[in-house]
Amino acid sequence: MTLRTKLALGAALLALTAGSVGVDATGIGGVPSARAAEEPAGTATTSTPSVSVSAGKLKRIDTIELGAESLVFRDDDKTVADVSMRDAASTVDLLNRLLGTPSRTQTAVGDGGACFPSGTTYTWGGAVRVAALTTPSTLGNAVEIRVLRDSVRSRTGAEVELTGPDGVQVGDDVGDRLQDAPRSDKVSFGDGDARAWQLLLEAGWAPTADDRAAEGQGQAGQGQGQDLDESQGQDAGAGDGHGTGDDESGTNGVSALTNGTVVSVLGSPMPVHAQRSC
Repeated sequence: MTLRTKLALGAALLALTAGSVGVDATGIGGVPSARAAEEPAGTATTSTPSVSVSAGKLKRIDTIELGAESLVFRDDDKTVADVSMRDAASTVDLLNRLLGTPSRTQTAVGDGGACFPSGTTYTWGGAVRVAALTTPSTLGNAVEIRVLRDSVRSRTGAEVELTGPDGVQVGDDVGDRLQDAPRSDKVSFGDGDARAWQLLLEAGWAPTADDRAAEGQGQAGQGQGQDLDESQGQDAGAGDGHGTGDDESGTNGVSALTNGTVVSVLGSPMPVHAQRSC
């Protein structure tokens, strides 16, 4: 595996302690590193959930869709809750109420790979993995989410489907979508029989007007030290998981990672064509 491939995979995935390496982590990557401490199962978060769903509506949820910036909980075609990935407490709380008590792993900076931030990783049924970040990234996401299977059992035993945008699921063959997608929305890893892909399914996490204004003010105040500050800023942003929205961070959103052309992981945020190592 080339250095470029290793860096790309490190930026795209929650590695060893926090998740997968392109396939279901229960198969090859489910063992935490020595630095990760397994904690008693629980869902304590640092803030109060802001999204409220009644017990009756919760029981009828049959699909969870991972979007670019939110998790959408549905009852058939009806949206029950659309939970922003800026809201870690509500994300973890609602999944816990629906799917039961998760396994929980506490990670320090770098435990999940060179670009992985500190936080608490929750996993439900080996199918849904949420890394709640200790500090929100520069673009505001407070969680990083990976879907590793096409369904998961709820706490009542009912099957809940897990999808990405347009119904894409782990296990689907997306060869046609890969062929039709523009180069800007996909990147390949490896070659020959070992070829894999990252396919951007839905873009998100673009910088807001306020973000651009703040960045412009910061650049204006740099003066003669601008070149030095820019090089330091690139290093400082490396652990954000999805970059800062400029040209070097590529395009962010929800992506499908494939083994050949078959989806093995759905995840967000994930940058495609990022020029930085993280």
